[in-house]
Amino acid sequence: MAAKQPPPLMKKHSQTDLVSRLKTRKILGVGGEDDDGEVHRSKISQVLGNEIKFAVREPLGLRVWQLVSAVMFSGVAVMALAFPDQLYDVIFDEESVSSKTPIRLYGGALLSIALIMWNALYTAEKVVIRWTLLTEACYFAVQFLVTTVSLVESSRIATGAVLLLVSRAVFILISIYYYYQVGRRPKKV
Repeated sequence: MAAKQPPPLMKKHSQTDLVSRLKTRKILGVGGEDDDGEVHRSKISQVLGNEIKFAVREPLGLRVWQLVSAVMFSGVAVMALAFPDQLYDVIFDEESVSSKTPIRLYGGALLSIALIMWNALYTAEKVVIRWTLLTEACYFAVQFLVTTVSLVESSRIATGAVLLLVSRAVFILISIYYYYQVGRRPKKV
């Protein structure tokens, strides 16, 4: 029996066939916008991601604020750990406290937050920067409330505590400002 010859292969020019190309891209899921509004040129860039997506357009002064925060948290933490009596005296204008343990625990907690601040200073990831700023704002808000309640309960107004309250209110505003600035979507050009 004679073997039947296959029909001659017809070469399809899918590169020039626009409809075929669009169908292929639609099946692969490239070319259209994703949830973040990005248009991927290939399946590889869609799977691996785009480095531009993770780049943060930093607001002016963000890194300076992060450095100031890290230094401030570290300084107060070391002071609370090493000199708890002096720290309490500076803030509340009172004599020595009965126990140094709570102030030293406060210093340990601040040191932990300071380490997070130092690490956030060297990252370019938007999520890490935002969480650090939110942590900072929450800390300042809690400290503001606790100091206010302590002053109301003692019915004494210490100059150091009032300065602490004013500075914490300013720090809350700065941290929230940068939190929202980092979270903003960049304007498309």
